[in-house]
Amino acid sequence: MSLVSPSFNAPAMGDYAYDWALVDVETSGLMARRDRVLSVAVITIGPDGEETGEFSTLLNPGCDPGPVEVHGLTVERLQGAPTFDQVAGRIGAMLQGRVLVAHNAQFDYDFLAHEFARARMWLPVSQRLCTLALNRQVDPPTDDMKLGTLAAHYGVSRQRAHDALDDTRVLAGILRASLREAARLDLPLPLVTCPPRAESQFTPKPAKTPCAYRNPGRLTPGGPLQQGMKVAITGETAHARAELVGRAVAAGLNMMTSVSRHTSVLVTNEPAADSAKARRALAEGVPVVDERTFLRLLADVRPGTAHETTAARVAPVTEPEAEQVGPVGPVSTTTSAVPTPEAAASPCVPVPAPRPSEPSAGTSGKPLAGRRVLVLGGVHADAAAARTRVVELGGSAAINLSASVTDVVLLPGGEGDRRMRRITALELPVHDLHWLASPTATDRRAGALRPQEPHVMPRGGVIDLPMPHGGPAPQWYVTAGWTPQSDCEIDVIAFLLDEDEQVTSDEDFIFYGAPESPAGTARLLTGGPAEQTIALDLASLPPATRKIVIAAAIDGAATFGTVGAIQIGTAPGSSGAPLARATLDAATTERTMLLAEIYRRGPLWRLRAVGQGYDYGLDTLARGYGVDIAD
Repeated sequence: MSLVSPSFNAPAMGDYAYDWALVDVETSGLMARRDRVLSVAVITIGPDGEETGEFSTLLNPGCDPGPVEVHGLTVERLQGAPTFDQVAGRIGAMLQGRVLVAHNAQFDYDFLAHEFARARMWLPVSQRLCTLALNRQVDPPTDDMKLGTLAAHYGVSRQRAHDALDDTRVLAGILRASLREAARLDLPLPLVTCPPRAESQFTPKPAKTPCAYRNPGRLTPGGPLQQGMKVAITGETAHARAELVGRAVAAGLNMMTSVSRHTSVLVTNEPAADSAKARRALAEGVPVVDERTFLRLLADVRPGTAHETTAARVAPVTEPEAEQVGPVGPVSTTTSAVPTPEAAASPCVPVPAPRPSEPSAGTSGKPLAGRRVLVLGGVHADAAAARTRVVELGGSAAINLSASVTDVVLLPGGEGDRRMRRITALELPVHDLHWLASPTATDRRAGALRPQEPHVMPRGGVIDLPMPHGGPAPQWYVTAGWTPQSDCEIDVIAFLLDEDEQVTSDEDFIFYGAPESPAGTARLLTGGPAEQTIALDLASLPPATRKIVIAAAIDGAATFGTVGAIQIGTAPGSSGAPLARATLDAATTERTMLLAEIYRRGPLWRLRAVGQGYDYGLDTLARGYGVDIAD
């Protein structure tokens, strides 16, 4: 098998020439820390595009093989197969010194990393490339980004779906075609350094027991405790802290590791202590009781109100509601219920007035419906205004060059952009700013058309996330992408919030140091240096989770004003067709930015594109949502 083709020969590969190790695994489930690899295939390819090795095997996982109807690997088929530790050395030798390539590469990487760890070995991979992320950059006109769909689009034959070796051979053909498209568009490869950075001051402590009850508010003087009350403890205690927490949890209280305005009571034997919890309780007016009083109150905890459970149903795209009541009063549909952490800078991005979501592309009758416009050059404010105008005209504002870009708007200074040479070679229509006053669109090339364009969301736009009639609800993937940066790192993060707009525990803060919630219902996935995804299993979230806030933070002194626009896309499944896209522009000085929120509305889940920036850093943002972070 070769990556060489008449239009993509080895001497022209340049920055795309690597030693590749193409991998596919079939697994007993979706959680790498719990489930096992049932079969694995590896194909190695040299920088010249020639195949240099191939290996595949079934594996005996020593456990239930899981969804046999998907992979066809029964207990009988796997009997007699080697265990992973028996083939780990051979697999490691094939991966050593090569870039690991897979479709949804983090999935394969995580499973291999856990299998190597069980075998008391280290996964010898320093870089990986995800063909799913690469094709999100290329953006071919396909229904979705599934392996079979891309194989059909690129003319790669496929024999047996969910067969590790055949899928790896198909992957080789898709890699060849994807690299050819990346070279045509002059795209940087989304290579991910492995293992991704994971150490952080924000990494949470061990998981706590979720509380099944709503927060009834604060403890009244002389009144009883009630199930669902949020309780924090600080300072020295006569009884072991674990014993106090255990008894409180058993009584139905919600034990917190930090104090916020939503805390019901702080337990301390030293009310004048200078701890962060005591200071915050004093500032917020939170009631304080000593340990003896708390133990007495624990003997008679009154019943609470359980979190509501809602059933998902199918719903069409709708306009946003007129007003949503947040924890600090009415909140317009174009804003998030923004945290108000102590010492926080005021927000720098004004939020526009409420407006309904735009109609789906292709049905709006607007002049740029179904078109994707890349704006180059100009100062940030002018470029942001131009992208807003594109959306108003029914178009989608691109942030990077891709196969779906139909037009380019050139602002002052844009002629010096490195992408202009490639834009000229591709013969894309180039317009000045005046074109947006009254655009005339040329016919799109047939190859650039896709059956269903993503819904274009303006800033503040709201849509319902459709759920199927019967059958499993899809996981929803919210992917954020930006122009590659050389002087800063951007981290996508998520907060799983209760009705008080607070995390119920530190494990509800998803970020690079804790990329997966304990139950696996929320995960952070890294597709490349300029793309990260939050994956959500909405159907499995606990009833206490009422909203998921997805944000981005800059590591270092840089701001979103220098980064520019961020694009978010929402899709059912890791390789599903994007349901909606939004392009969000921050102002000049923000270091954190709220990108989107997904929230319950009756039996539905809704998505709102936010685009609200703040001057403060990730630590202040996290504290505002109740995450316990040391001063």
